[in-house]
Amino acid sequence: MPLKSRDVERALTTKGFKPTERDHHFYFLWHNGKKTSIHTKISHGDREIHDNNCACMSRQIHLSRSDFDRFVDCALTEAQYIEKLVNENRLTNKNV
Repeated sequence: MPLKSRDVERALTTKGFKPTERDHHFYFLWHNGKKTSIHTKISHGDREIHDNNCACMSRQIHLSRSDFDRFVDCALTEAQYIEKLVNENRLTNKNV
């Protein structure tokens, strides 16, 4: 099921992702005040993000497709997301 672009963008920005200064389509996760290598891209021209792109975005930020839906719906909090990344050794809880 497609997701609204503004909902995805809002979820990203409220959970530690920031757009890059050069290209506001790319969002990087910031943790403990530092930019990480975890990133995704969102198209601002489309109102909806279709399933194939949602699946791609979920892989880029290291979530299953169902967890990505929970991430966007705010059922998966920033703390839970960070904890998941730490548990999977994709991120440390210390300064990166």
